[in-house]
Amino acid sequence: MRHLARRAIALTLPLVLPAALCAVPARAAPPGARDGWRLVAAEPFNRRIDDAEHPWRPDGDGPSSPYNVDMYDNDGAYFDTVGGPAFRTQLARMRTYRKAFTFGEHGWLTAELAARDADGDGRPDAPPALTSRNGVARLDEPAHQAGVVIRSTRDLPAEYRVEMTLRGLDFGGRRDGSWDYPDGRINGYSPKGCKTNFPWASGGDFARPECEWADVRTDSNGFYYMSIMDYRQVAPHNNVFVHGHRKVAMDGYNRYKYAGSGLLYCNPVTKQYEPYSAGTGNGVNAIFMTDDRRYPAMPGTEYLMQSECGYRKGGAIVSTVDLKPELLPDEPYTFAVERRGGAYTMEMSGVFAHAGRATFRYTRSFVQDGEPIWHYNQRPDEYDGRFDADWTWTGPGGTLVDRDTWPAGSAYPDRFMIGDPHMNFYEGTARVDDIRMYVPE
Repeated sequence: MRHLARRAIALTLPLVLPAALCAVPARAAPPGARDGWRLVAAEPFNRRIDDAEHPWRPDGDGPSSPYNVDMYDNDGAYFDTVGGPAFRTQLARMRTYRKAFTFGEHGWLTAELAARDADGDGRPDAPPALTSRNGVARLDEPAHQAGVVIRSTRDLPAEYRVEMTLRGLDFGGRRDGSWDYPDGRINGYSPKGCKTNFPWASGGDFARPECEWADVRTDSNGFYYMSIMDYRQVAPHNNVFVHGHRKVAMDGYNRYKYAGSGLLYCNPVTKQYEPYSAGTGNGVNAIFMTDDRRYPAMPGTEYLMQSECGYRKGGAIVSTVDLKPELLPDEPYTFAVERRGGAYTMEMSGVFAHAGRATFRYTRSFVQDGEPIWHYNQRPDEYDGRFDADWTWTGPGGTLVDRDTWPAGSAYPDRFMIGDPHMNFYEGTARVDDIRMYVPE
């Protein structure tokens, strides 16, 4: 791991340079240049994008849906098991609508939007939007029962660097030291109506009325700055599904007035863990996923967390650095993930609380100290099946076994994702710019 800060270097030069040197003009690096990498795709959002040009279409889930992935889907057998018959009753109260479209040169990027129709009028309720103006994309999500992400259209190559620039962020977190905003919003959520994780949970009474489910306002808000997923049709789903399909992720998890021991803040200057309340509430969790189950009742994989404070497996979730949203857009942040030399690297650059302007990089091999990065193998010959397992779930709907969660002969593509993929959590707006992909020179 490295902490790279800007340093001043004093140089002593002769007053008159040799004529031979004067005759060779200096060549500036092209925009977006990275040492050791060759830029192969870039989206500066200079062309107009408006998702309103694309229609919403109902998605019935099930095997015929292009968004059908596994038993953790929005209509998956996992929820039939942990929720019993009440789950189907609740799911029938709404319909899901989706839209997707490609953009960028040769369509290398895809926008995926999803929303619910609970009132039965055949249109999404408070739908999200993706637009671009003046070289910046805007992701708007006015209600938490929706999702909007930007993803890679095709599988990422065997080795790559993908990055994006963040120029605006309003997905919760403290503002001016407070979780309750002057405009009435609570951790970035609108104060109107009830807002819960209905109808997807890892247990509990699924027959409860919607407003008696867990309140997301006083739980968490957040945003995915850059995540590598393990399946192709990356799109918004329920939060349980998303937690089982990440390889590595840099995301915000802004817990409302949290004072417990399940979250920690790493102060990158003192290199000491501090209570979550010591941060700004705008932390970045830089997480490598591994094969162990983090939760006994849901398929979330365990967290491997590296920061300036050291290494942790499991336990409290660590905020690696704290953003300062009030500095945006004048002081943007860059988030990048690299896959190279049998390892993944996560990188964050910008002006951070306590640390000032800095770049932080954290690297782990595909398998390091006996801990694998979840579903790292893009090809069957990269993996021998040693971390395969069966996951068993029980509930009012009986017993369900997810067999061969990582078998020999398997392969999992790398697809990157930016935005909010949770259809029952998170609400707000963000501005994204300069998405780029590189391959080794």
